[in-house]
Amino acid sequence: MLSFMNKAEVAVRIHDSMTLLCQDDVHGCDVTRTLLTYAGMMVETAFLFDNYEEALEGAYAKLADLLSCEPLDGPVHMRAMPPAPMIDFDAEQGRALSREFFEEWIDCPFEFFEMIRFLIQQDFMSWEAQGQARAESFRLLVEMTNRAMGFELAAQELCDAVIEMRIGSGSWTIGDSISGLAGMAGRKLAMSHDGKDQCCWFRGSDLPDLLDQTAYVMTQEAVRLGLNCSTDWRFGLPANDAPSNPPTNLIRGVEPICRGFFTAISMEDAELQAIACAKAAGRMLAVGAGGKKPSIEPAIAKPLAMAALTESYKSVCVDYAAVL
Repeated sequence: MLSFMNKAEVAVRIHDSMTLLCQDDVHGCDVTRTLLTYAGMMVETAFLFDNYEEALEGAYAKLADLLSCEPLDGPVHMRAMPPAPMIDFDAEQGRALSREFFEEWIDCPFEFFEMIRFLIQQDFMSWEAQGQARAESFRLLVEMTNRAMGFELAAQELCDAVIEMRIGSGSWTIGDSISGLAGMAGRKLAMSHDGKDQCCWFRGSDLPDLLDQTAYVMTQEAVRLGLNCSTDWRFGLPANDAPSNPPTNLIRGVEPICRGFFTAISMEDAELQAIACAKAAGRMLAVGAGGKKPSIEPAIAKPLAMAALTESYKSVCVDYAAVL
């Protein structure tokens, strides 16, 4: 066990690390990034327990006691929440931070969780003195944490389900699984904005921001789990003015799996579903193309995933453009 003074020192170091991650030289503390980093720390710490769902719900209840309030009630306006790729990126930063410091707390996860809640309480009280109500901060933290947890569960569960139901049956290869999940991510992303505003992106040379950010989620998940980070992700992709060629049959193959999972965790927003599928595709990439003896060569798997993502996105946008 760490002594009280050592625990206090770790808490200070965590807060200092949070400040470095979330401080803006012009505007000071970036509250949104801080909340997302805390959300990632909450998710990672919850996984230290046998029942992560109960651990997370218990953490919310204890935080409510510390703050002497419940999360703000009522719907959260969509503009109050950051974009889904940002949620994943900053939450992963928080998860990495939590893993780094937990090594010093290896025999006391309960106290580590308690320390995180204490740091959250201190920041919430400080923000309230500046005009942001603690109940509002609490509600945003809960929403961000639940979404970050949903992304992580998607990466685990969708991969497991596709491996069991598609590869296990002998009907799919690992490459099919990667393409199916990546293709579903592109399709869901285009559906999230009804193909509007970006219907003609393929006439230019650059990927639209939303698609680029979603691709980044996929690639970073793969790299984080051991896939080499070389620059051949877009090798051999079709030209922007070429007809779209999405892996339609593979997307149909993963659709019922994804639909059942998203219903189970109440993830209804198409953009959130797109990021969840992209994260799952990245994990499938790491499973199939990582290690010393990969099932599929990384130089093949990476452009395969990128093509499935972009071509599926492009296909939906073209369909919407034709209707308009």
